Amino acid sequence: MVGPGEVEYELGVAIPGVILPQERWAKTALKRLPAQGPLDWQEIFGRRAPIVLDLGCGNGRFVLASALARTECDHVGVDILPCVIRYATRRANQRGLWNVRFAVCGGGDFLEKYVAEGSVAEIHVYHPQPYENPQKIALRMVTPRFLACVHRSLAPDGLFVIQTDNLPYWRYMAAIIPRFFEFHEHQGPWPDAPAGRTRREIMARAMGLPIFRAWARPRKQLDPSSLDALAAELPLPLFDAQPGKRATKTRHRRRGR
Repeated sequence: MVGPGEVEYELGVAIPGVILPQERWAKTALKRLPAQGPLDWQEIFGRRAPIVLDLGCGNGRFVLASALARTECDHVGVDILPCVIRYATRRANQRGLWNVRFAVCGGGDFLEKYVAEGSVAEIHVYHPQPYENPQKIALRMVTPRFLACVHRSLAPDGLFVIQTDNLPYWRYMAAIIPRFFEFHEHQGPWPDAPAGRTRREIMARAMGLPIFRAWARPRKQLDPSSLDALAAELPLPLFDAQPGKRATKTRHRRRGR
């Protein structure tokens, strides 16, 4: 049991921040999202500040680190899984992070329903689920429609950060994202988190998987009215997320006949 003043560890890597005495804890849960948006960031945080979104935030490791390092920014993490949001909320509460909020919601749904046009400074997406099961391909988050929403949500000079350890997903994103954004690959770990920004990154590196990283800025020549038309003409993410495994399984089945 980790107590006040102590550092918590996960997979051998320190979770950012220390646990504070309970009287200094924050309340970071957005327990009920309204039926309709957009959300009023000033009302939620009680101030005007740059907004940083982490879509598919998992247990919140990146949000914690960024909120501690950049107290001048307000952070919102969302994930479709309630169990990971419970971990994220507890940790942010215990660290007294009043510049953080967490909510249970899908990343695409959150942008479409709750984020006003041009209201966000940064959007981060780390290791979106590739859904290797072909029957779940439609659940993949990064699509042309999603990228149109990211572009629309960001301020004109906003920042979009994307990262994955799935090569087919990376190839798809590297081909599609530049249609909406000025796209820049990033080599090696992010300087602020040499051990990894997220739990998944730490796990993937321990397994020897390559990590693909990039950052991007909105293409200024794209106006909001043209985004939907562009998204409609681009391909959906219908790639095979595990081509090597599937080929191996096919060979094994053939040998057994």
